[in-house]
Amino acid sequence: MDDPAREHEHHDLRLRDVVAALESLYPLDSAADWDRVGLVTGDLDQPVRRILLALDPTLAVIDEAREWGADVLVTHHPLLLRGVHSVATTSAKGSSVTALVRAGVALWVGHTNADVAEPGVSTVLANALGLTDQRPLSGENAGRVGDLAAPVSLAEFADAVAAALPATAGGIRVSGDPEGTVRTVAVMGGTGDDRFDDVRASGADVYVTADLRHHPVLEAREEARGGRPYLIDAGHWATESLWLESCRERLLATLGELAAATRVEARVSTQRTEPWTFVVGANAAQPDRAVPPTGGVS
Repeated sequence: MDDPAREHEHHDLRLRDVVAALESLYPLDSAADWDRVGLVTGDLDQPVRRILLALDPTLAVIDEAREWGADVLVTHHPLLLRGVHSVATTSAKGSSVTALVRAGVALWVGHTNADVAEPGVSTVLANALGLTDQRPLSGENAGRVGDLAAPVSLAEFADAVAAALPATAGGIRVSGDPEGTVRTVAVMGGTGDDRFDDVRASGADVYVTADLRHHPVLEAREEARGGRPYLIDAGHWATESLWLESCRERLLATLGELAAATRVEARVSTQRTEPWTFVVGANAAQPDRAVPPTGGVS
């Protein structure tokens, strides 16, 4: 008589198993109301042997998934965040959906639900910067606040941020006195210029995030009167891409509880989905090292 346990070992892992594992780590109901997360393409009964993880579901990433023979593509950013009325290949979105379906590659998205998970996107960023005594930046568990082992100057800390994160075409932008002392650090992976009130309430000396726009930054520096919190824009791709390895490890650990998971491979995409390619004239305008009281430096 066959051993039921041994028979189960030979069953393929199914997409429904992978989805269940991902959604146990990054619950869909923790995502923001406006977000579009979870399974986008795929048959829950399809077998899974290879899983590719990437920040963005770009055409190049989808090509990599197809060429590697991935059965599932896990991305942080949604493919269909805003409504579309056609998936014809006349658009990039349509080409992406068509390519995924034709290749039998399932797409699962973990976005704001991955941001607020523990560990989530900002936790991984805080760990990379060596922050201790970490706590949430906001009541929604978005962002983190922590402390450096010892106070350093803003210039020294900016160098440490650049060394800890993946290299990017644009580098990082800093607003504040290079000689200013920082110890308590707030971080928010990805776009974060809507969290300045939380940052001020946290008592952080410096805030590391991305996509900082002119007017919110100028207003924040005016409120700080040239002092703390200082600001560092480290780039969207750089501040979030570190999360992919954490997701890969946690997913494999969760799947490892299933016998069939020994047959599953997972890797992080080799594609850099940072859209910028080069900058010109960086630091051409050199403000005085003594920051004006208002922080208003052009």
